[in-house]
Amino acid sequence: MNSTLLPGEQKFYCLILPQQSPKLQGMTRLRKCTGAIIAAAILAPAMSFAQADSAGSPKEKIKNELKYNLSADGTKYVKFTFLNQIWARWNQSNPGTTVNGAPKDNTFDIGLRRTRMQLFGQVSDHVFFYMQFGMNNFNFLAQNSGNRKLQAFFHDALGEYKVFKGHDWLKLGGGLTITNGLSRFTQPSIGSIMTTDVPVFLQATVDQTDEFARRLAIYARGQVGKLDYRVAVADPFPIQTNGGGTVAINKDAQFTPFGHTHQYSGMLIYNILDKEPHTTPYMAGTYLGDKKILNIEAGAIYQPDATWYQNGADTAFDNMTLWGAAIFADMPVSNNRFAINAYVGYFSTDYGHNYTRNVGQMNPANGSTSATLFNGGGNAYPMFGTGSSIYAQAGIRLPKDLFGDNGTLMPYVSYRMGKFDKLKDPVNVIDAGVNWLITNHQSKLSLNYQLRPIYNTQTNSDITHTANANCVFMQYQVSI
Repeated sequence: MNSTLLPGEQKFYCLILPQQSPKLQGMTRLRKCTGAIIAAAILAPAMSFAQADSAGSPKEKIKNELKYNLSADGTKYVKFTFLNQIWARWNQSNPGTTVNGAPKDNTFDIGLRRTRMQLFGQVSDHVFFYMQFGMNNFNFLAQNSGNRKLQAFFHDALGEYKVFKGHDWLKLGGGLTITNGLSRFTQPSIGSIMTTDVPVFLQATVDQTDEFARRLAIYARGQVGKLDYRVAVADPFPIQTNGGGTVAINKDAQFTPFGHTHQYSGMLIYNILDKEPHTTPYMAGTYLGDKKILNIEAGAIYQPDATWYQNGADTAFDNMTLWGAAIFADMPVSNNRFAINAYVGYFSTDYGHNYTRNVGQMNPANGSTSATLFNGGGNAYPMFGTGSSIYAQAGIRLPKDLFGDNGTLMPYVSYRMGKFDKLKDPVNVIDAGVNWLITNHQSKLSLNYQLRPIYNTQTNSDITHTANANCVFMQYQVSI
């Protein structure tokens, strides 16, 4: 009998013990065969799952991902991922800060910056889907209408049709999506970012007219040669449903609760060296030297009558016009011993007349007693505003075997300088830190120091930079 097995077949043995009687031998054989069949039924799906997209040696069959192939070649699949970012943070409070009414010069808090689950897949030659569920900024103050248990929500839920089989030339999609213009950091793959946190100001309308940077939209995206493009038409959420309430109209622009207009965005990226992956709309922070990337990007977002303000006795409406251009590099150097990451971009952000918005990321405070402080309490500062900004970051991944089996380090620094129409002095924010890449991005410990500005309103109504505040936080990221 030929003992050669077909791919996917398993060999089972039914043993007869020579010392047993024929009757006992038959019973033993039946029990062992039955056990082998039951074990095969239980283990076969798991074996199939583990070997779904494998070929070659047994070592190549072990994949560090949760993926189920729908086709033998792995081009059709469903994949699940998980990410958790845990923060421990010391923050020097803005002057006058209170926490539940008590004055606090500084705070220490523990929180979940992001907890996400993704399910996506290419289910046919033309059909792709993507869903993401999770929560953000969950610390001791987190609540939704007074309930700390109401935090998780769908971030993304989209369906996409690839027009040309086997090519990424044109993909048409729609749903709840982060697909957008302005910059790569407007749609960041947060599990692969180099800095401990993203430059949030580039998620330009976050939680104002979107859902944590996602909008209901229809879009087209694709790659033609070395050109990567995306265009989208979004249906923004009204400001009155963002959970923060609306502010009475005043002399400075703010998103209007009156009427409804659509938002238009687009982005072009030219890949000078390697092409970046185009599976999801998200864009990586760093490939840690696995690719040789050098890109030039330009993007824009436009929404007519997005904001309003009081102009004397009249109500005036302003269009929101945001655009930017940047260069991104991420590549191995010195015979792959090191890898560098660098990004520099210029961004023009016109939200309307004197628009400014103070934001504190996962703010560890909820009050302020200062009569002159412009920032607000905790760690808030003027993050968004009508004006212009320059953002730059740079880092270097040290040799992969720096700590042997325990990974390596990637130190970095970033700088943002913004000039806002409403502020007399520029907004300067500096971050510096280091990633301990224990297992690349899958197990990563990061330490970050941030210096942010503090502004006060003077007697002549000028808003000036009067001091700086410090923040140090550690993040542990686990992802698969």
